[in-house]
Amino acid sequence: MSGAPPPAAPRAPTHPALAGLEPGTEEVVPPIVRAPAPPPPPFALPPLFGKYPFEGIEIHDPGLAPHLYVHPIYSPHTEGKLSGRPFMKAHMHLVERLANNLMKGGKFTGKKSKAITTIKLAFDEVAAREKANPLQLLVNAVENAAPREEVTRLQFGGISVPRAVDSAPARRASVAIRNLALGAIQASRKSTRPIHSCLASEIILASKADLTSFAVGRKEEVERVAQSAR
Repeated sequence: MSGAPPPAAPRAPTHPALAGLEPGTEEVVPPIVRAPAPPPPPFALPPLFGKYPFEGIEIHDPGLAPHLYVHPIYSPHTEGKLSGRPFMKAHMHLVERLANNLMKGGKFTGKKSKAITTIKLAFDEVAAREKANPLQLLVNAVENAAPREEVTRLQFGGISVPRAVDSAPARRASVAIRNLALGAIQASRKSTRPIHSCLASEIILASKADLTSFAVGRKEEVERVAQSAR
């Protein structure tokens, strides 16, 4: 009987989201779980805006997957059915959440149809420039613009001390969507470019994790401050 050790069992391929972790720790990380899909309707649902399919959309961030609703819908407008109910943003479509954030200031206040039309025009420009599904690029932009750490202030004997804290997954998604809309609104002010063109540029830059994007730049700034407050 030879004293050679038995051959090691082959290891399963590592998920891209688990790259960089210590050996032996990737097995305890839960798999990516997306938001639950609604029951299928009795009729076939058309693509988003009649052009962009819902199938094949991939979410690579395990923390954001349950909070990004990208399942097929007939129209990105719930007519306030989810308002006033806690934790129901996870059941609101990502496109509608972006439209709601566009309505928070300026000429879009209270004009839902105008905000959705702006997103439709922005998606058309994104598809023409990148030759890809704009909905997938929007998901990538949210993932790249979601901050992982933030700063809070704690009181120690009457002294306020900043401390870094991990951001909750639901807050990460909300902050990223808000910054994408805010970046488009600020870029269109005092500019001849229409807001749908500014929104298209913001989505494209954020999907590539470009620091010239307002949302990605804000995320990097927040994480840099949080790193100094550890």
